[in-house]
Amino acid sequence: MESGIKNKLDAKQLKAVIRQVFNESVQEARELSDGWANTAYSILLGSGRKVVLKAAPVKDTKVMRYENNIMTAEVMAMKLIGGKDILPVPRIYAHDDSFSILNSEYFIMEYLEGEPLNKIRDSLSMEETASIQYELGVCNRRLNEIEGSQFGYFGQVNRTGNGWKETFCKMLLDVLADGRDAGVELPVDYSQIERELHGASDVLSGVQRPYFVHWDLWDGNIFINDGRISGIIDFERAIWGDPLMEFYFSHFAKPEPFLEGYGQSAFSQEELARRALYDLYLDLILVIECPYRHYEDDNHIKWAYQNMETGWSRFLHSLG
Repeated sequence: MESGIKNKLDAKQLKAVIRQVFNESVQEARELSDGWANTAYSILLGSGRKVVLKAAPVKDTKVMRYENNIMTAEVMAMKLIGGKDILPVPRIYAHDDSFSILNSEYFIMEYLEGEPLNKIRDSLSMEETASIQYELGVCNRRLNEIEGSQFGYFGQVNRTGNGWKETFCKMLLDVLADGRDAGVELPVDYSQIERELHGASDVLSGVQRPYFVHWDLWDGNIFINDGRISGIIDFERAIWGDPLMEFYFSHFAKPEPFLEGYGQSAFSQEELARRALYDLYLDLILVIECPYRHYEDDNHIKWAYQNMETGWSRFLHSLG
């Protein structure tokens, strides 16, 4: 997905980073075009080893409030999960936020064998898809069993909280503030969304403990090799929060094999009400991020707006 904020690196920049980190040459570098904001490169080192370099947008690029410090957050989250050895996560080789070599923050990680699930899904049989979804449910549950000390995004220590209701409401109100700042027109008035949030947010009080939530675990971030999950990436939006925020519980997914692997086949009315709020949060982000990312695909922008329209109707329906 192309966006106007991607920081495209040239061969000279890539060689300088690799020389600094590994003291090696670059045999080959190839841009990985799947990211929606950051730029990633698969790099073959002189020694024959492959690594991936991920570069953030250039310093001082205007981003949404929840995206502040997300590359630092990603490195923190991946090191945390990698240290627990509970599921395959690429090893971090280097992280640099000094801007001494590049005009942006970057990190280098292990190269994963395999392909993203979204790229191979159409070639899989129903049985293969179900097996992968079941395995994903098991992996996602392992992540969600890690307990934290406060609620909130990894990279925003100054905006964490002791209560989930207060923390999540701040998160959603921040997204609305981003929308107002960018002049994004929504299919519903901002003040009405705020009123409905206020009226519906009491269900969040039932979440008493913060757990690790990947939150962006869609098929593009799940690598498959020989029919098994070979790695999980893109931890930049990791949250200490409610596991029901996970993508595969959203209106975009929720397949039975995943639920079986996760160990949750039914949902209470309170859980469904919480999930409705999380769907609203994601739908808002998808449309409000468009001007911040400077997306070049008009069809995606149109889809994001229509998805928000449908999402708002779905949310109101959930309220009865």
